[in-house]
Amino acid sequence: MIVLAVGCCALYAPQFAVYFAKMMGEAELARATQNKQIIVQQAQAEKDAEVLRAEGTARANKIIGDSLKGNDAYLRWLWVTKLDSDHTGKTVVYVPTDGMVPQLEEGRVGTDRPNEPR
Repeated sequence: MIVLAVGCCALYAPQFAVYFAKMMGEAELARATQNKQIIVQQAQAEKDAEVLRAEGTARANKIIGDSLKGNDAYLRWLWVTKLDSDHTGKTVVYVPTDGMVPQLEEGRVGTDRPNEPR
């Protein structure tokens, strides 16, 4: 009986090895396919999140831009406040007569008397 069992195992061992290799290959293929799908879904989610962030930023910029239109007094106050907070004394600001837009000149930094030209 033992001889018969050993003979049967020897007879079917090559077929079992082929079957086992086939099953292992199918399992490996399924894992690789699933991993690829996970990577694709993660990339799609990152792309969607980036699009949503960009749309949110665009809406925020539009809201800010619309709220500043016709609000010259606030913009002037904001500009003056920024000038007051800059205590370094290294910035010379010229205010043009046609619009209150400052022009910064960095070439005059470092003079002993800020009102005296170099």
